[in-house]
Amino acid sequence: MRAIGLLVMDVDSTLVKEEVIDLLGAEVGVGEQVAAITKCAMQGKYDFEAALLERVNLLKGLPEAIFKQISKKIHFTKGARQLIEEMHQRGYKVGIVSGGFHEIVDELAAKLDIDYVKANHLEVKDGQLTGRVLGTVVTKEVKKSMLKQWAEENNLTLAQTIAVGDGANDLPMILTAGIGIAFNAKPIVRAQAPYQIHQNDLYQVVKLLEEIESED
Repeated sequence: MRAIGLLVMDVDSTLVKEEVIDLLGAEVGVGEQVAAITKCAMQGKYDFEAALLERVNLLKGLPEAIFKQISKKIHFTKGARQLIEEMHQRGYKVGIVSGGFHEIVDELAAKLDIDYVKANHLEVKDGQLTGRVLGTVVTKEVKKSMLKQWAEENNLTLAQTIAVGDGANDLPMILTAGIGIAFNAKPIVRAQAPYQIHQNDLYQVVKLLEEIESED
C-alpha cells in the first residue's frame, strides 16, 4: 500500500523518557558530567557532534554487555505505541532518527514495528567500548536529510511529513517537515517550532493532526 505520509521522531526524551547516553554515563561513574554535556547540547549551547564525541569518549571501557542492562531501564513515553499503531493504520510510514545508538535503538524500533531507523554505532573491541563512534555522526543535518530521504523513497512531498523532537539538534527536521512539532521541548525549540505539545503523551500528535486537518 502506498504511504500517504511520513512521521519521523527523535528518540531520547521523545520516543522514550530517558537520555540513553546519560544512563550509560552513570554506569561508568560519569553520569553527572555526561548529563551536563547532554543538557547543553540539547539547548543548543554546544555543537552536537562535539558533545557526542566527548560523551562517548567518557564511556571507554564499558563492557558490550552493558546494552542489555541499559535496555531494562528505558521506558517508552506515554502514547508511543498507540501513536505508531494509529499512524500505520492511516497509511503513514514511521521513522526514528537518533543521536543515540543502534545498539539500543534497533531493539526499541523492533518492539514498535517502526519502518526506518537511523542512529550512531559505537565501536567495540575485545568486548569493550573504545570510546569512539563508527562512521558518520547523526547530527542535526543528518536528521533533516533522513526526513527528506525517507519522504523521497515513498514519493512523498515534504508537505506530507511530520517531525517530532525536543532538542536543538531536532530543529532543522522540525522546520523542514510539513508539520514540525516541539514535544516537551527545550526553549530554543519551542521558540521556533510551528507546533507545540506540552503534555508528556505522544498520542497528542494524532490529536494535533486532527485539529490541523479540521482547519483545512
